[in-house]
Amino acid sequence: MNLKDFKAGIYIQQYKYKSFSPAEINHTWVWTEPSINTLLERAPQTLGELNGLSSIVPDIDLFIQMHIMKETNKSSRIEGTKTSIDENLMKKEEVAPKKKTTGKR
Repeated sequence: MNLKDFKAGIYIQQYKYKSFSPAEINHTWVWTEPSINTLLERAPQTLGELNGLSSIVPDIDLFIQMHIMKETNKSSRIEGTKTSIDENLMKKEEVAPKKKTTGKR
């Protein structure tokens, strides 16, 4: 199947809503864009580099958990909550009451 001819799926009307039904992807793929070859050649190398970097982090699960905490903190700031990463790690009862409310502007 030519990549340009691929349709990801169709929307089906069901009662009062539409649902997306994905197309099967188990095809032999053909593409004419040479840049895709370059990207496909680079992908395993990049994954290998990422895997190599993961070996220098002592505890991957802790690293991921801390990254999630950081993103949660950034997201809460968008919503107007003013907490620090330290407060995110505290139990809910330990956070000062004024910090639990959202600051509307």
